[in-house]
Amino acid sequence: MSARGYFDAFSRCTVLFSLRILLLLPAGLPVRSQGDSQSDNKVMDNITVRQGETVFLSCAQGDIVTHTAWLNRSSILYAGEDKWSVDPRVSLVTLNQEEFTIKIENVDMTDEGQYVCAVQTSSRPRTTSVYILVQVPPKIINLSKDIVVNEGANVTLMCQASGKPEPSISWKFLSPSGDLTSDDEYLEIPSISRQRAGTYECTAVNDIDTDVQTVDITVNYAPSVLEGRDVGVTLGQRGVLECEANAVPEADFEWYKDDRRIFNGFDGMEIEISGSLSTLTFYNVSEGDYGNYTCVAINKLGRNRIVHPNFVGAKTAGCVERL
Repeated sequence: MSARGYFDAFSRCTVLFSLRILLLLPAGLPVRSQGDSQSDNKVMDNITVRQGETVFLSCAQGDIVTHTAWLNRSSILYAGEDKWSVDPRVSLVTLNQEEFTIKIENVDMTDEGQYVCAVQTSSRPRTTSVYILVQVPPKIINLSKDIVVNEGANVTLMCQASGKPEPSISWKFLSPSGDLTSDDEYLEIPSISRQRAGTYECTAVNDIDTDVQTVDITVNYAPSVLEGRDVGVTLGQRGVLECEANAVPEADFEWYKDDRRIFNGFDGMEIEISGSLSTLTFYNVSEGDYGNYTCVAINKLGRNRIVHPNFVGAKTAGCVERL
């Protein structure tokens, strides 16, 4: 027989052998078994491996083996020393009369499933099957973005994660009290207040690892002016009025004397703004400075004001008014 004829004959035998192997494949997820001595079909314990690790698949040979192969579902990985799989992660480790071992490197979820070692001896065929279970660390795959809302709005945060075993998900408000939590994919915050602004942490956990990500919530609210401290001064002295407002976004400030707006440099006065604090400074108080001074704090959600009455010559408490 020519070399080509021998090759063609060998190929046909191999295909027939492959089909025969496929008919021997057990179905479903195997459990621990001692095998069936009548058919020589053995089911080994499941192999649990973590994503990214290497798994070794081994079966005993024995007797006089004429053909042997490792299969995954309906695909032949190795037929004897011949590699049929195109996956570079699959390689032959050992093939002799005692054992037939292959390995799969960098295991992924797609590798999960049943693997069968099919052996044809001079007397009868036998199979050894094993099921690979792939464990995957949790990974948060869908998370609410950082959000900006107005005070009083209803807020829902979402966190979804993949992994095997399926991860459990929890939410926590990263505040000193830590009083807002949820053991669910969703965290509901009805009618949110400014005190609920901050960072929220989603944690996904399974037996393998933990994944943590955060969401920041910014709560906008109208200015809230703090009661001022007025200092009565005498003529010719330096005097300062203060106006402090909590607001998100930060407030802009306007100053008024009676009903007339004051601009920087007006009658020798100086207006300064530093974050949430504005000051009105008199460098040389005169009788003309006597009157009611109003500070107005403004942002896009509203305005608030504080009135400093009878500034010159007396010590008085400011009056806060909501506009």
